[in-house]
Amino acid sequence: MGNRADDEGTDVTIYRKALSDTVHADTPTGAPERLLALLDRLGFERQTLTTSGPVYVWHEAPAHLDEDAKKQLATHAVPWLHKAGYVVRIDDDVWDAAAYTDAATAMHNQSTPAPPSAAAARTTDRPTGSRHR
Repeated sequence: MGNRADDEGTDVTIYRKALSDTVHADTPTGAPERLLALLDRLGFERQTLTTSGPVYVWHEAPAHLDEDAKKQLATHAVPWLHKAGYVVRIDDDVWDAAAYTDAATAMHNQSTPAPPSAAAARTTDRPTGSRHR
């Protein structure tokens, strides 16, 4: 089982998993905890698979987010990862130019990363008690 970060020589590769709406953030095999923790703080959910060999670790955008919110989350992470010194590759189909601009601006105004507020609040389900009009 390989991952794109190993294959592409990046610290983080962000992409949509084929034939799904899952947005992955792959890190190289043996990535430092500092990088994994930063992805956690940026709103990605850590996943692990323990095998008889290595333990595979990757991150995913939360499944409850809609497609636009997943793009915002993925793109929002890029300037923070760059600031921390990581090489990042993000696929065009999960890139959101406006989210990047917002994240870069926020990065200059605060010292610690946080997930984008719009992505954290936006879901595909209606709030309890809401109705379609």
